[in-house]
Amino acid sequence: MAKELKLYLGPNHPGMHGNFSVHMYVEGDKIIKTRPLPGMLHRGFEKLMERRLWMNNLALIPRICVPEPDINEMVYAMGIEALGNIEIPERAHWIRMLILELARISNHLMSLGGIGGPTGLYTGPNWAMADRDLILDIFEEITGARVYHMYIVPGGVRKDLPEGIENKIIEYLDYLEKRMPEYEDLILKNPMIQKRTKDEIMLPEEVVWELGVTGIGMRSATGKPYDIRKVDPYARYDQVEFDVPTATYSDAYTRLSIKYQEIFQSIKILRQVIDKMPEGEVRTKISRGNALRWKVPAGQVFSHIECARGEYGYYIVSDGGDKPYRIAVRGASYPQGLLGVEKYLPGHRIEDAAIWLDTMGVCAPEIDR
Repeated sequence: MAKELKLYLGPNHPGMHGNFSVHMYVEGDKIIKTRPLPGMLHRGFEKLMERRLWMNNLALIPRICVPEPDINEMVYAMGIEALGNIEIPERAHWIRMLILELARISNHLMSLGGIGGPTGLYTGPNWAMADRDLILDIFEEITGARVYHMYIVPGGVRKDLPEGIENKIIEYLDYLEKRMPEYEDLILKNPMIQKRTKDEIMLPEEVVWELGVTGIGMRSATGKPYDIRKVDPYARYDQVEFDVPTATYSDAYTRLSIKYQEIFQSIKILRQVIDKMPEGEVRTKISRGNALRWKVPAGQVFSHIECARGEYGYYIVSDGGDKPYRIAVRGASYPQGLLGVEKYLPGHRIEDAAIWLDTMGVCAPEIDR
């Protein structure tokens, strides 16, 4: 009988932030059992939110997914606005889309380049992180911060765009559009990447439905263009044109390819947003007294958006007080990050585990939240 060993993948490895790790029991180089450990860096967000004032949570929630923090600000604000029947200014809708699509590109660049870590193609993450850093420069100019922005707030956005930022964004989009064929040559056309990802780490359609996988995982396996921006539009996504890339063969390579294609769609959306964005106010005043002690009307709501990993939502319950009574986070990568790791990562080889996590889009705090 082969000897069973316990190995640790993590806590630091490509495609994953925080101190998430996977405990793998192996025989030879084959994984026979796995257990994901989200770690203790980012955890317990739901209970933390229930013990803080509605406005205090704005500084906490972006940390639920660090590579794409703005999605948390958006679903949280949307939920509060629905409970309070708050109408936000038209310009704020378009600015929110601008922030969300820049964050989406940022996340896809990190994941696309991150495949270079477990495959030995270190030029990939070097390029991708450098190009992502240019987006963080834009965020810093808009919000004053590079990673956690606290910019999308109930009632709109915290402040208007700085003068001239639209031109800087267009310059970046022009640069990235010209840069993308180089990523295709470096990663998607690379024989080494193809050998490691084609026909590997499959996500069959039946597994998608079993686990409840959304986003690229679902669209690459089923061919269904299910995207919350299309099926249940928020902000002003119903006023811009874009396509939803799909496939019917979900191996690791296909998922990488769709991430690559989606960057072009986000560029397309951003150009339309800048072209169509109206002038006007950017925030509706929601409190006449102490904004920190502002109370949200009693009720319950589920708000959801499309993030880079799939459907992302908050179920919020208010009892009419100055704190949330209950909040539950529907993390987009929870199905594949917890159930998928435990049930479908076994059977793969040790060297494929990091590729599995990267192409499945696992974000650790969405699991133990």
